[in-house]
Order: sequence, then C-alpha cells, then structure tokens
Amino acid sequence: MTDKSATESELEIVSLQQLLLDWYQTQGRDLPWRNEPDPYKIWVSEIMLQQTQVKTVIPYYQRWLKQFPTLNALAAADLQEVLKAWEGLGYYARGRNLHKAAKYIVQHHDGVFPSQPEAVLKLPGIGRTTAGGILSAAFNQPLPILDGNVKRVLARLIALPKPPKQAVSQLWELSERLLARDRAKDFNQAIMDLGATLCTPKNPACLLCPWQQHCQAYNKGIQSQLPMKEPSSPLPHKHIGVAVIRNAQGQILIDRRLEEGLLGGLWEFPGGKIEPGETVPACIKREIKEELGIEIEVGEHLISLDHAYTHFRITLHVHYCRHLAGEPQTIECQEVRWVTLEEIDRYPFPKANTKIIAALRAR
Repeated sequence: MTDKSATESELEIVSLQQLLLDWYQTQGRDLPWRNEPDPYKIWVSEIMLQQTQVKTVIPYYQRWLKQFPTLNALAAADLQEVLKAWEGLGYYARGRNLHKAAKYIVQHHDGVFPSQPEAVLKLPGIGRTTAGGILSAAFNQPLPILDGNVKRVLARLIALPKPPKQAVSQLWELSERLLARDRAKDFNQAIMDLGATLCTPKNPACLLCPWQQHCQAYNKGIQSQLPMKEPSSPLPHKHIGVAVIRNAQGQILIDRRLEEGLLGGLWEFPGGKIEPGETVPACIKREIKEELGIEIEVGEHLISLDHAYTHFRITLHVHYCRHLAGEPQTIECQEVRWVTLEEIDRYPFPKANTKIIAALRAR
C-alpha cells in the first residue's frame, strides 16, 4: 500500500474492505458478545479479552453476567466479590478497573455507559483500542482499533520493516484508513478474527486469507518472519519463601494485599523474597516478622512451584509453619484473617496460591 497514486490507494482500500467483510460474513466467529446491543456486556468482553484468549474468556464472561447482569449490579458489588469472580483470569487490575469504572459511570453518567469517545477514554482501564472496540461494536461508531491481532495483520499487509512497537503511529493511521466507516462494527470484528484465526503468529493460513493477493509479506514470502520482534532480555527470576501458618485451633493465616500494585486486593499466604545467601526457613521467619509482627516456627516443606508473570518469573517455596507468639498486624498488607481450609474458597487468591490450597487439600 505504498508508492501508489491516491486513486489506486483508494481503490485498493475499498477492495480490502469488501474482501474482509465478505469473508467475515461466512467465516466470522460465533461469540457470545457478538450481536450484543448492551454496551455494558460489550465492555466486559473487551476488558476480559485484553491479553487473554477467547476460549479462556467465554466461561468467565458467561459466569460474570450471571453474577453481575447489569452495570448497576457491578457497581453495587463488593470489590472482594468482583475479584473472586475474576479469580484465575489474570491481570487483576482489569477487574479492579471494571469495578471502579462502573461506580464512576453510576455517579457521573446515571448508570448508562457513555457513547462519547472522550467520556469513555476517561474510564479506568480503557485506552484507545478498547474504546474503539466498545464504541464500534455497541454504536457502530467509525473508530479504529489496534490490538495485538490487528498489529500483526497490518504489519504483514505492508511488510513492516521494523517491530510494531516502533511504528505505532503509522499502524494507527493505517487502521484508520482501512476502516469501513459505515460498517465499523463488522470491520473491526472482522480484522480481529482474521488475526485470531488465519493471520496467526506462527504458520499463518495465507491460502485461506481474503487479503492474500494484497499482502506484501505473502508476496515477498516473508510472512513467517513478520512482525519483526523487539530484542528481548531474559525475564528476572525471583525466589519467594511462603508460609502456611497454623494456630493452635488449626486455622490458617492469610493476608490481603494492598489495593494498588500487582495482584492488589487479592488474598495470599504470607511470605517474601529470599535474599542472597539466605535459607528458605530463615527468609520465611524474617518476612513474617517484618510483615505481620509475629513469631513462627518454620516446619516441613509443602510444595515448590513456578509461575510466570509478564515481566518476571517466580518460584514459590512453601513451608508449613506454626504460630508461636504475637497478634498478626497489617504492617504491609490490607487485612489479615485466620480461616479454616473449608472457608478458604470464599476468598479471591492469585493462581499460584490456588495451587498451594490444592496441595494442602491433597495432604
């Protein structure tokens, strides 16, 4: 789509639009939020789909709408209830932001999801792509999108000679030029489907692609080499000592993380980072004293498990511990509770901690 006259470019854009929309008519995915008129439900789906695959999202989306069928129901819910419904979906700031934004909409928009782009962009957790996705799907507004799937499709279409991160303005401009303005809803859904089903990161199904003849990467035979990747450095790896502390009544101590930051508002088994040269038991004893102000005896090893986040990896080294003295204090957390193993399912935990719970039940 370069080095052409304006007329040729316009004709090519019309052709690309029609080819994609015709393909979508017969090959588009049947998803529960498609043909959904309620902006609230579309918003929920768009947030859940951020950095998460459709097959993972669908059961969460369906359960979420049973629990919080309307925007007002979400706004009225307790944050802990919201985080429990989000448990296991990851990137928990998305769930917190949904809840915060629902409260804001009730307060500032009478509980009606706004239809103005400026108002939508003011909501927590919503950027340009998400706003475009919601407003085009809910109101057919001619707003472009640029999620990971779309970046990949466009980078291959023009054989982008650099990583997409270095060409964001160029890709936004291209997404806007290509958009079928009178059919923005269908076009945006179609280009996402194209990236998700055919123009995949590995082994793209070019022979089935409606844009094959126009795709510069395909015509140059470099589709598997694009998009270009940024050079990456190895992920930092942290080792964490974790305590499953029992009191004389057999209850287990859990604490709730501070609202802001990674996994904010979720419950966990207390612990912290193992310092260089420190043993796991020494780390656990020190961390529990620093974070909760209590004395414990570190007992046998329960489980070690690995977990990966976006920017780092962790290994949790989990030990049984016995409470010796002191009343747990909220020195570095929001709240602490003694709970039984039967009660523990009421609380939202990060994914790695749910594996610890499973190990406790298996004993």
